Amino acid sequence: MAGSVSSTAAPITSSLSKLQALNGLFAIYKKQGPTSADVLNTLKEALLKEAGVKTSNPRKRKNQQLKLGHGGTLDSAASGVLVVGVGNGTKMLSKMLAGSKKYVAVGELGTATDTLDATGSVILEKGFEHITRLDMEDKLKSFTGEIMQVPPLYSALKKDGQRLSVLLKQGHKVEAKPARPVTVYSLTLQEFRSPLFTLDIECGGGFYVRSLVDDLGKALSSCAHVKELIRTKQGPFTLQDHVLREEQWTLENILQSLQPCSEGDQILDPPKLAETNT
Repeated sequence: MAGSVSSTAAPITSSLSKLQALNGLFAIYKKQGPTSADVLNTLKEALLKEAGVKTSNPRKRKNQQLKLGHGGTLDSAASGVLVVGVGNGTKMLSKMLAGSKKYVAVGELGTATDTLDATGSVILEKGFEHITRLDMEDKLKSFTGEIMQVPPLYSALKKDGQRLSVLLKQGHKVEAKPARPVTVYSLTLQEFRSPLFTLDIECGGGFYVRSLVDDLGKALSSCAHVKELIRTKQGPFTLQDHVLREEQWTLENILQSLQPCSEGDQILDPPKLAETNT
């Protein structure tokens, strides 16, 4: 009996040691629905389960068996690239927050919501029939470069240590944060089929696509909200070449896609996944 226990414990200890030895960055695919924190906890559960470790509460930070963090919240309704730091790689995540990101956003004219996206309640409806493709392309020019932007009330920003979105859902009165400078490197109109339109966006840290679409609707003498949002790139990690889907969340796949780093290192181009993994 003792020999049996020892033989099963050894592989578990070995697998956990390999997990805990990981240091670097990799990217996963976040689907629509769960929060970024929920996705990270699902990833942690999957990896610890593979290592044979039972987890009662993956959110508990004290005495963590696996140190994970993500480099920039995606709204629950959004999907796409979510960069994950493991071990000392979590120290590099601030660069992910400040770095370049790319999005594809589908907006809908004529309707505004309290959350600025399709998950919220409609608070305004206005005509949009007067808006042409040329009108929108012309207005987009004023949202390119260094601009001032007011973050959404429903966001991951915090007041007194609590997220604004949580305070609002609890019935508290929340004032909008002041406008702040953000950078839009490129902004193009991919498709225009009124009331729907599709934007291709490259921006810097602190930028909110929902605020852009809301401001664009107002600038066109109407209103608008985000109907669909996909992050296609974050730093050097792209949706096409680097993300691991949920069925690929294994130690072997992470080892293949990991961008190793240590404190003070630059973030280099990560290895592309094999064709069988994309």
